[in-house]
Amino acid sequence: MKKQNLRFNFITNAKIRAITSKDSKQFHVNVLGCENLTFQRFMVIAPESSINTDGIHIGRSSHINIIDSSIRTGDDCISLGDGSRQVTVTGVTCGPGHGISVGSLGKYENEEPVVGLTVSNCTLINTQNGVRIKTWPASNAGSVSDMHFEDIVMVNVGYPIIIDQQYCPWNQCNLKVNTYFIQITYYFIGNLLLIKLHFQTSKS
Repeated sequence: MKKQNLRFNFITNAKIRAITSKDSKQFHVNVLGCENLTFQRFMVIAPESSINTDGIHIGRSSHINIIDSSIRTGDDCISLGDGSRQVTVTGVTCGPGHGISVGSLGKYENEEPVVGLTVSNCTLINTQNGVRIKTWPASNAGSVSDMHFEDIVMVNVGYPIIIDQQYCPWNQCNLKVNTYFIQITYYFIGNLLLIKLHFQTSKS
C-alpha cells in the first residue's frame, strides 16, 4: 500500500492553506475526484533523491488551483493524471524535482482526457524538466488539450519543455513498440505557449 501524507478524495469547494508536507514515503498529496479545490501557501519539502514523491498529484478532478506555494521534492513538483480538467498553477516555485508534468498517460484503456492546464508566473530551479507531457510506449489512445504555459522562469533546468513519448521508468514497458501522435499543435502568443495533442500507439 502506498504511503502518502495527504489524500483528498471526492471533496467539493474547499481551500487548504498554510500547510507543510515533509518527507512523505510516496506522493505528498493525492487529489482524486475533487472539484473546486484550492491549495494556497502550501509547502512540500523532501530530498532530491527521494523516489516517487510527487508534490501534488491530481487525477479525475476539475477546477483545482495551486497558488503561491513552494514544492521541493525528488519527483514531479505537480503531476496531472487522466481526467484532470481546468487546473491552474500560479505563483509556484519548484525545485529540485522533475518539474510540472502531465502524465504519465496511456498505460490503461479508457483513460479520460486531460483538458485545461494553465501554468503562469512560476519559477523552476534545479529541476530535471520544466513543463512536460509524458506517455507510455504502447500507449492506449488519449488526448491532452488546452495547455497554457506563460511567464515561467527556469534556472538550471535540464529540459525546459519536453513531450516524452517513451516514458518508461524502471524498464516496465516495451520500448520496441512505436508510439505516434495523431495530432500535435503548439504555438506561442507572446510569452504564452499553447499545446494540444492526441496520441495513440501502433501495436503491430
